[in-house]
Amino acid sequence: MALHWQAQGARRLHVVDLDGARSGEQANAAAVSAIVAAVDVPVQLGGGVRDLETIERWLAAGVDRVFLGTAAVADPDLVERACGLYPGRVAVAADAREGRIAVRGWEDDSGEPVLGFARRMAAAGAAAISYTDIGRDGTLEGPDLDGVRSLIADLDIRDAAAEVILAGGIASLAHVLAAAAVTGLGAVIAGRALYEGRLDLAAALAALENAP
Repeated sequence: MALHWQAQGARRLHVVDLDGARSGEQANAAAVSAIVAAVDVPVQLGGGVRDLETIERWLAAGVDRVFLGTAAVADPDLVERACGLYPGRVAVAADAREGRIAVRGWEDDSGEPVLGFARRMAAAGAAAISYTDIGRDGTLEGPDLDGVRSLIADLDIRDAAAEVILAGGIASLAHVLAAAAVTGLGAVIAGRALYEGRLDLAAALAALENAP
């Protein structure tokens, strides 16, 4: 599938080890390594990355950018240390349920508001912040545009340099174009819609090239 999306024109692949996100272990390391070796486009990885040694190992193995989720909440100093050592290559996942960050594969509520978390991560030097409204993920009902606008506006007030990425709920080209119209949004992540054939990646990329 990684080779398929590359052939369709993908400029970056977003890979998540879902088993690892729950367990804290690199449960699908062999599959991730095979993807990195097979494709020519940058690969970004999240799920189960909880310490500096794992970050260093994946970056050395060819992963372009590593995403931290649970570890960013549990060990805030890790984000700052990793960003200092690997500028531009460490990002964080702001996965929110009812406005609060969820951790450990979305199974637990950290209690931290998403905007406060994003501010801390941007201040720590995160290269990117991916925002997901968990309630929309996999629903194909559309992304949380209002939520991501609020996040971008809040970070802009603080002159944050982190790229903001939107995920969750994207089901169509119309959703992609609506997201692209959000000022300050860097990228969107699509998953289920691509695999179910609801969204044509090549067509979406072509439409974005011609979007005003």
